[in-house]
Amino acid sequence: MSVIVTDGGFGSDDFQGAAVELAPDTDPATLAESAAGAEMVVVDFPSFSDGRGFTLARLLRLRGYGGRLRARGHVIADQYAMARRAGFDEVEISEDLARRQPEDQWLFRADWQAGDYQARLRG
Repeated sequence: MSVIVTDGGFGSDDFQGAAVELAPDTDPATLAESAAGAEMVVVDFPSFSDGRGFTLARLLRLRGYGGRLRARGHVIADQYAMARRAGFDEVEISEDLARRQPEDQWLFRADWQAGDYQARLRG
């Protein structure tokens, strides 16, 4: 089982459709065709130190993808705000990670727009 993390905290997976899954080494040139018509795109994170998924999410959003975007795998609570700023709607983590990094650690970072240094500079 897995846990879905959103700005509201931990929840279960309520998605019923078919999702397109992307590996972190997906060629950015193929993103538009990979995500075309998909209700949800899931980007895998094989390691918390592998940030390529954040780039893929940002590129998808910049290229007009408006569907549900999920990060899945080894994303840690400290990376939640970055995931949201990159364009992810939610993060899917294992129950084991949820036990090691409880909901309060994720909720602490749920106000991800407040810490956006670029917004403060533009402000």
